[in-house]
Amino acid sequence: MNAPNINDLFQTAHEDGLLSHESMQALNVIDIGAQIQAGLGIHVDDVMASEVVLVTIMPDDSGSIQFGGNVQAVRGGHNSVLDALAASNQKDSILVHNRYLNGHVLYPYCPLSQAVRMDTKNYNPNQGTPLYDQTVVLLGTVLAKAQEFADNGVPVRTVTLIITDGADAGSARASAKTVAAIVQDMLMAENHIVAAMGIDDGGHTDFRQVFKEMGIRDRWILTPGNSDTEIRKAFQVFSQSAVRVSQSANSFSQSALGGFGNP
Repeated sequence: MNAPNINDLFQTAHEDGLLSHESMQALNVIDIGAQIQAGLGIHVDDVMASEVVLVTIMPDDSGSIQFGGNVQAVRGGHNSVLDALAASNQKDSILVHNRYLNGHVLYPYCPLSQAVRMDTKNYNPNQGTPLYDQTVVLLGTVLAKAQEFADNGVPVRTVTLIITDGADAGSARASAKTVAAIVQDMLMAENHIVAAMGIDDGGHTDFRQVFKEMGIRDRWILTPGNSDTEIRKAFQVFSQSAVRVSQSANSFSQSALGGFGNP
């Protein structure tokens, strides 16, 4: 089967009023298209569900995760999200995708049964923090996949988690403002949730401020301390929200308004 044309998907979203001119400009870059394509994964025709929930995770693979002693906490946290989703009644309608903060695709969109668990072989954080550049790629992938389903008449909801233990360092193309334009478009569509986790870096970074500048709503921001227990607990909170939003369109809108604090 032919892979969908990324630019066509974004053009349709733009024509439908789902993508602003500013977001279109940010996403309409040649090498971004190739990176987004790498995350699209399973073809729409191979998904039997009558509605789909896309759960997308971007774990930080910068060297500071290693220095902070949080490698196992992030690995275990990601795997616990997969376990929680797999235990839900809606598991057959959920597709998951994991792209590390420096661009490595651990697995493109796929059913939960095909998701790859993070382990010592596939996760060795030792790179930088191109937070803005890669968030644009990640959200572009979410948007493209969601549009692909919408074009085929399949209702789709998305929940995305961005994880970092530091402020942006190394983005060459995008700024917080670029990310905010895309997030704003997604939130206006009312079928996307964009969440973020800022793992404490000793108080150097005000994560609420960083994520706020990226357009992420305060109620969808987690700021665990620098400990295994707190990081895993934050992943658990995200898991509970992801399971909840997968249950129905109605619970999605309630969860979107309530954020992580929604019971």
